Amino acid sequence: MRARRCYRTIPGGDGRVQLATANRYPSPVPAPFSALRHRNFRLFFIGQFVSLVGTWMQIVAQGWLVLELTDSAFAVGLVSALGSLPILLFTLWGGVLADRVNRRRALLLLQTLMLGDALALGILTATHHITTEWVMLLAALHGTSAAFEVPIRQAFLIEMVGKDDLMNAIALNASNFNLTRIVGPAIAGGLIATAGIAVCFFLNAASFLGAIGALLLLRGAAGGDGRGHARSTFLEGARYALGDGEPRTLLALTATFSVFGFSAFTMLPVYARDVLALGATGYGGLMTAVGVGASGGALTMAAIGHRFARHRVIRLAGLLFAVALSVAALVRSWLPAALALALAGCAMILNNISTNTQLQTGAPDHLRGRVMGFYSLMILGVAPLGSLQAGWVSEHYGVPAALAVGAGVCALATIGLLGRKSGRSAGTASALPERGAAP
Repeated sequence: MRARRCYRTIPGGDGRVQLATANRYPSPVPAPFSALRHRNFRLFFIGQFVSLVGTWMQIVAQGWLVLELTDSAFAVGLVSALGSLPILLFTLWGGVLADRVNRRRALLLLQTLMLGDALALGILTATHHITTEWVMLLAALHGTSAAFEVPIRQAFLIEMVGKDDLMNAIALNASNFNLTRIVGPAIAGGLIATAGIAVCFFLNAASFLGAIGALLLLRGAAGGDGRGHARSTFLEGARYALGDGEPRTLLALTATFSVFGFSAFTMLPVYARDVLALGATGYGGLMTAVGVGASGGALTMAAIGHRFARHRVIRLAGLLFAVALSVAALVRSWLPAALALALAGCAMILNNISTNTQLQTGAPDHLRGRVMGFYSLMILGVAPLGSLQAGWVSEHYGVPAALAVGAGVCALATIGLLGRKSGRSAGTASALPERGAAP
């Protein structure tokens, strides 16, 4: 088999564009779940599963707690916004750190801080000292830790599996996140009705021990190269993420979905109670439906995602998400609402995995952490704007109106930003040979 010479333009360390070449053979198509053959990733995967079950329990419990304390849809959105605001402020610097620090040690520290936040929330709730102000403060502290943890964790994946299995690891990591979206809310809904809200917070604190234990068992250090001044490394990442056509387009679309689409899920407590006349158990069921759809999408991507054009998946998933959100705005009973939300969850994760993979595989190795910083900013950091707008629209016009607005904006953005790529094959499986290319 003949080697194929590949040419790629990359930004050099001094900011100038350099030309890199590499002789390479076509890479074999990865097997489903191939990232799990790596011991470090298996441990990480298990630890994250335990921790994320607790995280989803806390998300459900915190939303219900704020609704009980305030009886305000806007307050539910405000607490969610305060939890995401630090990501807006700090996640870009988290991306810089991801390329400069020992990522495993950083994750250990940040997971420990988040354990403390959950424990404090549980103690205050159990002792009846909890107030809306305390929930807001602890949500902001948790968000500050997450602002650094998310880009570091995203960039950490390649250290465990290498480039060949990176796409598979991203999909499996997403499936982990969404499988726990099923388990966590289901447990939380039952616990809130039987044992109280505080138990969910205590169990979340305990679940962080799973992630911390897994990180302690990993072999080998994983960190950035530590070269360059923080300002210069940040500007280098910004030039790549915002100056190149494809990253800029994908990041803009991600931000739009975060503000107008994914923010609709923060209104599910109000949607369950005021639109569908459900209690905590019904609310947990809706969250579980989102997780079922998202998990199905993530596992599909892990198994056969390499066969499809990524840009096409992003475009079709975006339109499917808008349709599902529109259906959820129209229905008034649990079953059709759950089906629509499951479809929305599936479309959401197909969009996210394809975008994340396209950004990571296209980024030079030395910029991957900073690219993930920008991605984290767009998918999580701008979420306060989405939570606030969804809360305001829901407060004044009802949750169905907020869902309809989100569906319309997401559909228009998908057509407008990605419509011109419909005839291209840039995101096809042929992009897979980027794995292993010299940076």
